Amino acid sequence: MSALLPKEKITKYLGSNVPKYKAYPFSVVAGLLLAVCSCTILPLFAGIKKKGAGIGPAIAFLYTAPATNILAITYTGSILGWDLAAARIILSVTFAILIGLIISSFVKEKDEEDEGSVTELIKEEEKFDDIDKTSSRGGLLEKLNKHSLLIFFATLFAILIIGASKIGNEVKIIGLVILISLVLIELRFYFKKDEIKSWLSETWMFTKKIFPLLLIGIFVAGILTALIPENFLANYVGTNTVFANLAAVLFGVFMYFPTLVEVPMAKTFLTLGMAKGPLLAYLLADPVISLPSILVVRKIMGTKRTLAYALLITIFCTISGLLYGFVLGVF
Repeated sequence: MSALLPKEKITKYLGSNVPKYKAYPFSVVAGLLLAVCSCTILPLFAGIKKKGAGIGPAIAFLYTAPATNILAITYTGSILGWDLAAARIILSVTFAILIGLIISSFVKEKDEEDEGSVTELIKEEEKFDDIDKTSSRGGLLEKLNKHSLLIFFATLFAILIIGASKIGNEVKIIGLVILISLVLIELRFYFKKDEIKSWLSETWMFTKKIFPLLLIGIFVAGILTALIPENFLANYVGTNTVFANLAAVLFGVFMYFPTLVEVPMAKTFLTLGMAKGPLLAYLLADPVISLPSILVVRKIMGTKRTLAYALLITIFCTISGLLYGFVLGVF
């Protein structure tokens, strides 16, 4: 996504004049292909707003990338179960679209905030070189066959899914060998050397950023397992109540963890007695919204929209936890 798709091709389909049935699905798909936390997504959000993206699709993109990116979902499925992973992606995509539609419906596009603050935030993109190297690759899609690029992404996605699955080791190894061979063939025929080099560079930079966070998350989860008193979580968030789900959401907002780190933390909470309803509410809220991100988003889209954004996330996540826990209790 970062190395091969030019940003202009993303913003082209997110403009305020683009029909909703095109802009919202595209913003969700773009978010799914990224794996960034709620702070790292802010320069991209500011960038697409600056380039004319509608507030609704921009918010859908802002929500989806940290909440339902491919790595977060596959990691959730492999660690916590695919029922939670499925609920997480379905509800997050639904929330992203609903929140975007609701906010865009009561605030007109022409009532934008002063773009001076947005311009300052655009400069922050220089700090995220691993995301912003796409500006010089505007002609890539014209050079590549559209279906070939989709096949390449599909192959990488298949590697991710099979690698995180719980199938037998022999089947997994065979499947991965076949898929990796396909990737090598596709690289040979679809891409030039400089494009392959850029992709590998982005991959390495992304690995250096994410892998240490995963180790830290697992380490912190282990410490909490030893420090949190027995039955502490079970007493407060061990049942599927409004209070338990709301507390889980607020905990996710104030005790913010970067994307993917919330998964080992959730595993720890589940082990310590947190009910699955509040657990889902926490997973839906933690990667998406935090106090630092709220302060920055306010500069981009104003106080009213930001308050509405935070309130809607809190309400939707709390209700989702309640519904999920209720469904589990029935079946």
